[in-house]
Amino acid sequence: MYGKAFAPEYQGALTTLSVNSSLTDVLAAGTEQLKAAEQAGQHGEAARSGLAVAEAHRRLGQIGDADRAWKASYRAAREAGDTGAMAWALWSGGTLARQRGAFPLARRLLQLAADLGERGGDIVVRGYSLAGLAETGRIQGDYEAVHRLHEQLLAEARRRGEARHTVWALEGIAQIHRNTGSYDTAFALFEEAAEIAARADDRRGHAWALRGLADIVSVRDGDVERALALLSEAEATCRAMKLSSALAYNHKMRGNVLYRAGFYAEARALYEQALAEFRAMSEPRGEALSRLGLVKSRARLGRDHAETTAELAELAEVLERIGLRHAREMVARAQAEFDALEDAAAKKEEAAEMAGAGAGAVAVR
Repeated sequence: MYGKAFAPEYQGALTTLSVNSSLTDVLAAGTEQLKAAEQAGQHGEAARSGLAVAEAHRRLGQIGDADRAWKASYRAAREAGDTGAMAWALWSGGTLARQRGAFPLARRLLQLAADLGERGGDIVVRGYSLAGLAETGRIQGDYEAVHRLHEQLLAEARRRGEARHTVWALEGIAQIHRNTGSYDTAFALFEEAAEIAARADDRRGHAWALRGLADIVSVRDGDVERALALLSEAEATCRAMKLSSALAYNHKMRGNVLYRAGFYAEARALYEQALAEFRAMSEPRGEALSRLGLVKSRARLGRDHAETTAELAELAEVLERIGLRHAREMVARAQAEFDALEDAAAKKEEAAEMAGAGAGAVAVR
């Protein structure tokens, strides 16, 4: 049985904030409490309220502010001798590093956070930090390495009846199954995540689960209308809570759904929108994936094959540098797809020319 979802990153005087609080509200309350704590010389409270400020900035896509905030939170926690608060600040910094595509730094900070959490007896920050490590590996495509850790964290979350963490783990495992072609298993896991999130009033987790379901409904069933309806429901939550990153990924997925259905011009417009959103928040993974969708849409709309090949090659280098193995494989598949289309078009043209030449020869005779 799962209780109502809660947000353990909202601490100290901010524990009254809901997991569904608008991020602008979280930022306002956190900033006010942080100033009060700093003026009173309360380092522990400054660290806890600073964590909420850092997370609000990060989820709003305000990268520079988020970076300064988590570091300030860590310094305040260290000044207070608060091991748990230090671990939470490192978790926030590691999560931000992953969002920025700095995967080695993310792993280092998240491992430090997990170690400090264990040393300080804070099982929640330890779990969140290990989850962050698992998600980092999953995003990079190291499925074999992190699948077991996802399962372990899911089992721990189920034992504690922690809905939000259970939803996260289910979605992570579902994404692994989706990316390896096990669509039915992925759908069932996303569906369970959506049900638990809805019962626990975890609107953020529910929005991500709906996005996952829309992806499966699109790629497995070809049901465009249902996929778009799921994404629209998720988008409403993203807008209400000011979830900038989740909203951008929602738009990119809408582009994916339309692209698969052959609506290339509409898909192109959504990829362009998502690309602008990711660039505004300095999120290289989302930016690269949006660029890939944009290249594919433009190619389907008649772009020169050589230009498509050149941009795909550049994108492959970007993904290699970031360390996104699965996305790198997606680029390779796209290149093979458009090479095959180009070959087919060339053969068709050659056959037409030969047919025309044969007709001409008959006419001369």
